[in-house]
Amino acid sequence: MISAARPEIGDEERAAVDRVMRSGMLAQGPEVAAFETEFSAIVNGLHSVAVNSGTSALHMAFLAAGVGPGDEVIVPSFSFAATANSVALTGATPVFVDIELDYFATDVAAIEAAVTPRTKAIMPVHLYGHPADLVAIKAIAEKHGLLLFEDAAQAHAASVDGIPVGAWGIAGSFSFYPTKNMTAGEGGMITTPSEEVARMARVLRNQGMERRYENEVVGFNTRMTDIHAAIGRVQLTKLAGWTAQRQANAAFLNENLEGVVTPPTAPGAVHVFHQYTVRIVDHDRDAFAEQLARRGVGSGAYYPTPIHRLPSFKLNLDLPVTEVATAQVLSLPIYPSLTDDELGSIVEAVNTVAKAGA
Repeated sequence: MISAARPEIGDEERAAVDRVMRSGMLAQGPEVAAFETEFSAIVNGLHSVAVNSGTSALHMAFLAAGVGPGDEVIVPSFSFAATANSVALTGATPVFVDIELDYFATDVAAIEAAVTPRTKAIMPVHLYGHPADLVAIKAIAEKHGLLLFEDAAQAHAASVDGIPVGAWGIAGSFSFYPTKNMTAGEGGMITTPSEEVARMARVLRNQGMERRYENEVVGFNTRMTDIHAAIGRVQLTKLAGWTAQRQANAAFLNENLEGVVTPPTAPGAVHVFHQYTVRIVDHDRDAFAEQLARRGVGSGAYYPTPIHRLPSFKLNLDLPVTEVATAQVLSLPIYPSLTDDELGSIVEAVNTVAKAGA
């Protein structure tokens, strides 16, 4: 079976963990500080603050920038639940809007229509590694005096017009979950141009204190360990090569797949293909995935239920494009360690199922 995802872990990562274990300094320390400095290089030198998960990165970023009760934050419903959970955890209200179908990104017109006097911020999601329309979204944020956050959990090294994601607004949030384009085993990173937001994020992740036992606010323990940071530092050195291979794999699939809608890349955008997501238009998506599995090709539907319809939110909203996407999307293997034979097998399986009818 060609698995849907395959973490890339090698001897260098194992050696890095062993180095930290031998040092005896396992909690947040010099490895975390070095990882933050090195990660800043891929976001135009912005402040970077490491935390224990991508969800924590989203949550701490909102709190550090002053989002809280009474505020509204505009987000897409077509995403992983953490996008909205992180808003709700601050006491603010996520306002769900629709997407467009080409890039599965937040619809710009829908954002404009959702702005109210209570709107504090907009947070697009760079889903599957393709950046949202940041030029247009930033213009809306500036027009209405809103904060711009970026959910860049799936988009390490993606960019628009040469500007990396995570560097367009008050804060960006990245994830280092095992299946992401790079991993730290687990972890997240907040990026921000604001020295004060960065300082407050560091305070919040460390029980509300910058200096030991001088707690400024009620905080959390969302620190990254040196073990995780050491893995992340190694992975960061491999990210550019892995990204190029993902893009090459995507180009091969785009050229050879038949009977499915393959993912385009917007002008000026760099797509890093965390997922290679096609749309199954002429067949039942779930049956199509079952047929692929019978032919030895794994896949995944990300995401089969929009956030607003999950039991945790349970809202009755009219988001028609989101509903289409949840019924049609299917992500195929795209990771950099795929062999030529495996890529050929994916093409053969998809084309066979598409022609036969699932």
